[in-house]
Amino acid sequence: MSRTFLSQLTGSFSMPAAENPTVVMMEAAYRHHGLDWRYLNCEVTPALLADAVRGARAMNWAGFNCSIPHKVAVIDHLDGLGESAQIIGAVNTVVRRGDRYIGENTDGRGFIASLPQTFDCRGRSALLLGAGGAARAIAVELALSGIGQILVLNRDAGRGRELASLISGKTAASAEAMVWDGVKKIPQQVDLVVNATSIGLYPGVSACPDIDPDSLRPEQLVADVIPNPPETAFLQAAKQRGCTVLDGLGMLVAQGALALQYWTGVEVDRSVMRRELASVFDSTE
Repeated sequence: MSRTFLSQLTGSFSMPAAENPTVVMMEAAYRHHGLDWRYLNCEVTPALLADAVRGARAMNWAGFNCSIPHKVAVIDHLDGLGESAQIIGAVNTVVRRGDRYIGENTDGRGFIASLPQTFDCRGRSALLLGAGGAARAIAVELALSGIGQILVLNRDAGRGRELASLISGKTAASAEAMVWDGVKKIPQQVDLVVNATSIGLYPGVSACPDIDPDSLRPEQLVADVIPNPPETAFLQAAKQRGCTVLDGLGMLVAQGALALQYWTGVEVDRSVMRRELASVFDSTE
């Protein structure tokens, strides 16, 4: 009998996990490409992250994603890092290579891939809300794509300065950190505004970053990394002021497709993943 009954396992470690729709698009891609693979959405507390990684090793998982709050902490439990993850200092995708687990980062490249073709990064200015794992990945890839200036707005001044220093020290872009100590206005020179925080994530869908929405300009591109809900309160406010907006589903699909390629070697059909996500959110409205 040539058929086997042992699926390749992948998944996600995050906290919380219930609102993470990644499993839907990943399993859709596996089905579409005829791959006997599974993707498990796992809620893992920070205290048990090491146990979760050991469990993945014990069960011979092909790899896994890490989301909030594990993107930096997981590094201590891996055997090495890919080039992008080393620069960024955060991991969202872990890949089994032989008996070693290597950390990669597809967040930033996924964000760049989701940008409208009409948006040319070269010489532009970007404002990042937040300085966590997603913000670091996006900042690095924006800088490598030619963004001239990156402003980092973060409540923890030290983390903001650390990210700005990383960008200025390792890329050609200039970077500046600003302390987020109340409602802030968007600087007028900014072309791209990115909410790289979890503010507005389900179930807190009414929450909005402390930004003066009236400081947004119609010619700005406003993006949110949150996939659930696809249209956050922040994006709604930007749309009302004439801005072009970019939801988190595009980034989610693009970074997920890159992770699947790492694991399976298959360049998956992203449209299948996007349609599956869209159908899920349409059914929940």
